[in-house]
Amino acid sequence: MTFKKLLNKLRKVSKKPPKVIIDRLLFEIRLLVGQYTTPMLIKIFSNKRFLKKIGIEDITILWEDLSRKPFFTVTTGISKEFILANSSKDYEQIILNAENSFQNTINLLGTGNIVLGEKIDWHKDYKTNIRWTPKYISKIKYSNPYDKSDVKVPWEISRMQWLIPLGQAYILTKDEKYANKVKDVIIDWINENPYAQSVNWACTMEAALRIFTWTWFFHVFKNSTSWSDRSFRFIFLKNLWLHGKFTEEHIEKSDINGNHFTADAAAMVIAGLFFNKGKDSKRWAELGWLYLEDEFPKQVFSDGVNYEASVPYHRLVLELFLFPALYRVVNGLCVSEEYSVRLKKMAWFSAVASKPNGIVPVWGDADDARALPFRFDAINDHRYIPAIVGLGLGEDYLINYFSGNITEILWLFGENKAQLLLNQVSADINSTKFEEGGFYILRDKSNHVFIDCGPIGLAGRGGHGHNDILSFEAYLNGCSIIVDSGSYLYTADYSERNNFRSTRYHNTPQINDVEINRFISWDYLWNLENDAVPNVLDWQTNSNISLFKGSHTGFLKLPNPTKPIRSILLDHSNSNLFIYDSFVGDGGKSISIPFHFHPDVRIIAQSENEWDIKIDAFLFKIINFSKEKWEAKIHPARISFSYGTFKESSKLVFTIDELSNPELKIGIISISDNQNCIDSNYVLQMFSLANKN
Repeated sequence: MTFKKLLNKLRKVSKKPPKVIIDRLLFEIRLLVGQYTTPMLIKIFSNKRFLKKIGIEDITILWEDLSRKPFFTVTTGISKEFILANSSKDYEQIILNAENSFQNTINLLGTGNIVLGEKIDWHKDYKTNIRWTPKYISKIKYSNPYDKSDVKVPWEISRMQWLIPLGQAYILTKDEKYANKVKDVIIDWINENPYAQSVNWACTMEAALRIFTWTWFFHVFKNSTSWSDRSFRFIFLKNLWLHGKFTEEHIEKSDINGNHFTADAAAMVIAGLFFNKGKDSKRWAELGWLYLEDEFPKQVFSDGVNYEASVPYHRLVLELFLFPALYRVVNGLCVSEEYSVRLKKMAWFSAVASKPNGIVPVWGDADDARALPFRFDAINDHRYIPAIVGLGLGEDYLINYFSGNITEILWLFGENKAQLLLNQVSADINSTKFEEGGFYILRDKSNHVFIDCGPIGLAGRGGHGHNDILSFEAYLNGCSIIVDSGSYLYTADYSERNNFRSTRYHNTPQINDVEINRFISWDYLWNLENDAVPNVLDWQTNSNISLFKGSHTGFLKLPNPTKPIRSILLDHSNSNLFIYDSFVGDGGKSISIPFHFHPDVRIIAQSENEWDIKIDAFLFKIINFSKEKWEAKIHPARISFSYGTFKESSKLVFTIDELSNPELKIGIISISDNQNCIDSNYVLQMFSLANKN
């Protein structure tokens, strides 16, 4: 360890409360002792001991008892006829996905379609063929900056969400081959991943998410012939119970908690309510729920935005807070009004953040994570969220904002509730601000502009947030034009991880190539210095225009301190967007302002200040209306819409050097068939409104 890295680590530790440091030390001691005691304790954890923990003397009686308990999703009463009548493509997709799963064929985290083989190697990254030898969890180093291994691949495979289509196909067809396949895969996983002895136990969240999947599998296959074998029932239930035990004992708790702790706490509730017998399971259910109630107002602002500053993680965290609540409801347990209200506000943010085409901005980090996914072909479609929260918590107004595919609703709530939402068109949503979360969304039926002017993420630690203050996405007249670069990779490539969270990969001004929030170190992948304080200067919205104006302090650390000020104005009537950048501070600086285009965009230079933007049959113009001499060049760019993948694209970058307090005035203009010129008075009026104090 280098001296600099040691100093950074000591500085990081010094900021934590004494109790957190002591708890961490005790946890490390337990891990140290556990490498010797855990194998022995698991070896003597017999079927008889397991039943004693539950308080039932016979596995058949336990199985029948668990079978009668309610679950938070439906697992019966969904028919092939209903799906064929309402969406034949969905049925075909389910059967296709099931057949792929049956053949151990996956496509996740950028692997492409690959076959795991008849014998799955649960410890291998199939993208690089690098594997982690099974050993006690404290001895496993699963992140290495000097190779391209991606531990998320074996983790994702071991979550077993790729087997969910087999459960769906079984419900629709009752074909025992699907039940038998899932049984065989689970047995193989258990045999190859002894308790706390493989990379797939090295992160507690992974065990937690298996609890979600395995409890759903139980309720799907509980009456199948394949799952009637007495020995398998012991193996399955005992190991599911051990997942609950492991999650409680290894919960990822710190002074500032994120989605890992939330997943662990949620899984404790799921495992506890699933068994609901014996002291341990009852403790999991109660303690997990106390954790969730305590964390909810800490992790989610009062306006409903998750504090990790990521739209994809907002969806994951919502599901993690929602599903335990739904499980409590079906068991006749209360969910507080405060808890319900915050869930509803999270759902409202998802509704507003969804563009008219149903896709959300891939803002901040994104690793495609879900708690229990039932649709696999549209990872960035969040339109189902208002409906599942509205239906689950009895809030009719949220249901009005559902549109699109009914798959998630169908598999959570069944045919009757899905029937209610067939052919529904979402109610109109106007421009909305989320002041605490720091997202400002200019929108109408045809346009959607998503703007970040909020905190860095994870209470100033960075976490899953990027250097994207004052960055924006623009969807105009039904077309995605300007988009965020996405996230791409985590530990598989430290350099790329830092690229995609850097300032230059976002649609925001950068000065002297300095980061808005400095990187602490190249290998601190989840932390940033909390340099930039956002400040919203103006927010206006009416039927004609919506306006955002903001700034931040991220460049006041420069020798020549400078504050960027950005105004973004949407003209609703004409689907035109105006971006006004100005800078307050000393001279002697180099400014770069990029605009990253959607991969479907074709950009053609018409002059040094004008470019045609073509998307299918639609035409837009980007025009620089500034007086200053900005240099503009088109560069290649990469856009990542899902983890491990990117698409080639382009970006238009404006630069200027050594000029005090310059201004950049950019218009993105929708061009109609009969439009020959742009009214200069109209342009002056729009920029005058944008720069109004």
